[in-house]
Amino acid sequence: MPANTSPIFTLTPDIQWGLSATTANTTKTLEAGTNYLCFSAGTNGSFVQRIRFRTLGTNVASVARVWINNGSTTANATNNTLWDEISLPATTVTEVAAQSNYELPLNFALPPNYAIYITLGTAVAAGWDAIVVGGDY
Repeated sequence: MPANTSPIFTLTPDIQWGLSATTANTTKTLEAGTNYLCFSAGTNGSFVQRIRFRTLGTNVASVARVWINNGSTTANATNNTLWDEISLPATTVTEVAAQSNYELPLNFALPPNYAIYITLGTAVAAGWDAIVVGGDY
């Protein structure tokens, strides 16, 4: 018999972000190098809907790697898992055209104390913001 037959909804909207990601981290385990905390789950856990990447100006092409951490130190590889990656194109700042946003759907529940981190594959000049849209239970 299922333990929960009723749908669960978030109680409080929660939007968090990691500012100005610029430094490359080529590790594939998150245990070393620069990483950027983008979202921390609430006391009762959270639902994360999506992560949006927004350029802060002129950058070379890179890749953003999205990690789930179990709430413990990122220095231990067994506490982290690579969830997904998204290509980020080279960008040029302009005052006459909008910059594109790049979204990665998440759509999963994040247990209490878990966190989402990002890393970049190459160093960039202006940086990228990573905004996570979700809600706390």
